[in-house]
Amino acid sequence: MSKHYAKSIWQGDLQNGNGTMIADTENELKAPYSFSSRFEDGQGKSPEELIGAAHSGCFSMALSMLLGEEGYKPEKIETDAEVTLAKSGDGFMISEILLKTNGNVPGIEEDKFNELAGTAKENCPVSQALKGVNIRLESHLIN
Repeated sequence: MSKHYAKSIWQGDLQNGNGTMIADTENELKAPYSFSSRFEDGQGKSPEELIGAAHSGCFSMALSMLLGEEGYKPEKIETDAEVTLAKSGDGFMISEILLKTNGNVPGIEEDKFNELAGTAKENCPVSQALKGVNIRLESHLIN
């Protein structure tokens, strides 16, 4: 079992405050965030962007694994994640994540690539953790 660490520091009230999200114990990945970067078009990052990065990374690794198990050698898998933060009652929720993946995988048919991409979407650990979210997939073979 492996453990991974992150923390955040928030200073001030919701509308005027700001914070930093730190994705490891050595402070190598720091992302500033604020109300403006999360709910408007302000500078900085958002927790949803980090969830998208984690999900696209996990999915890409899972797809690479599945392709390898089938005897394919992927040259490149590039996945974008579009995370939707929507109003829900008095608060907000992540309502949907759209994974858009392009794969350069010699020798595979598009139907097989799409099948394995679907399996990766359902089974990668981050997808498992986000089961309450509608996760959609667009997959394309770009050989």
